[in-house]
Amino acid sequence: MKIYHHLICLAPLTALIFLPALSFAQNVQATANKIEYPTGLTNWRVIGSSIRNDNNTQRVILGNTIAIKAARSNTAKKQWPDGAILAKLVWKNEILPTWQSATVPGDFVHAEIMVRDVKKYATTGGWGFARWTGLELTPHGNDKTEAQQACFDCHQAVKDSDYVFTQPAKLP
Repeated sequence: MKIYHHLICLAPLTALIFLPALSFAQNVQATANKIEYPTGLTNWRVIGSSIRNDNNTQRVILGNTIAIKAARSNTAKKQWPDGAILAKLVWKNEILPTWQSATVPGDFVHAEIMVRDVKKYATTGGWGFARWTGLELTPHGNDKTEAQQACFDCHQAVKDSDYVFTQPAKLP
């Protein structure tokens, strides 16, 4: 009986151990240009962050292992290596009710992904672009060209930075 009682008491703790594995990003549909939403993205490391004043959003830019290595070694300033994946998670800015001086993430807007493959994405600067909207992560764009070209058109402004807006944050 004591063993059974201990097992019942441990059940909630066991559930908590597995809780972080739960995510809204399960069974996410690929975009029209066949880019998959990266598995385990919420466990990637931060490369940088940004705030857009024009639309009142904040972004956290994450990278896979290849992107993190390039960002930390400054090789990304010249050219991001094949296999690098950058992910931008975007939220509306919200004022923290308990501390009016703090701006915090509000509603989730979308996730944007850039996949580096110089050969596969030669017509778009060596990058594959994708976006999913809302916490439901609904793929953006109805066809391959629309999903890819709209992002690339905007990224033309940073052609000299390998089509990447993100400036890796300096770390101590």
